[in-house]
Amino acid sequence: MTGLYDFHTHTILSDGEMLPIELVRRMAVLGYTTVAITDHVDTSNAVSVVKTLLAVQESALLFGVRLLCGVEITHVPPSQIAAVARQAREAGAEIVVVHGETTVEPVAPGTNHAACTCQDVNVLAHPGLITIEDARLAHENGIALEITSRAGHNRTNGHVALIAREASCQIVVDSDAHAPHDLLDRSSRLIVAQGAGLTAAESAGIMSLNIDRFLRF
Repeated sequence: MTGLYDFHTHTILSDGEMLPIELVRRMAVLGYTTVAITDHVDTSNAVSVVKTLLAVQESALLFGVRLLCGVEITHVPPSQIAAVARQAREAGAEIVVVHGETTVEPVAPGTNHAACTCQDVNVLAHPGLITIEDARLAHENGIALEITSRAGHNRTNGHVALIAREASCQIVVDSDAHAPHDLLDRSSRLIVAQGAGLTAAESAGIMSLNIDRFLRF
């Protein structure tokens, strides 16, 4: 399955402003066919967040959107990331994102590495100054590196794009949306990709990602 997607969004289940179905509706109007809601989780709430989102999938389908129920593992000690990812998967999570080592937050060193070695992880969000060694591990494990439009987190988009290209790592473009004004239309997504230094052809390929193959469905 291909189509306009966003693998990284937030709702009132963590620090977002919208109900899950409001987010879905707004994205449906923008032309999205696949939306992942990935609210912030740690050991305290991974299961409850996933189970809450599963109850919204039928409503999302009525708006023509495939809702991927997911999590963003956030500020969890690196040694616990694999266990939280497994906990979320067992609760029914269809996508697991890890809050990477952005340069604008005190994310624990080693978070990128822990994410890139975990086969339950799909996306390493805003990974900051990720190393080529970790990017190669991400490639080996089918984990995408994120180019983001989120202010602050996007400071290292150019570095992420260069490293991902060198490591042959999948790139995804996400909004990390918390509020309605964060949502991207198709042209804005292309600008984010090309602004990170990707070519028009590379950007188009990212936009037409085969979602089922990427998520190993």
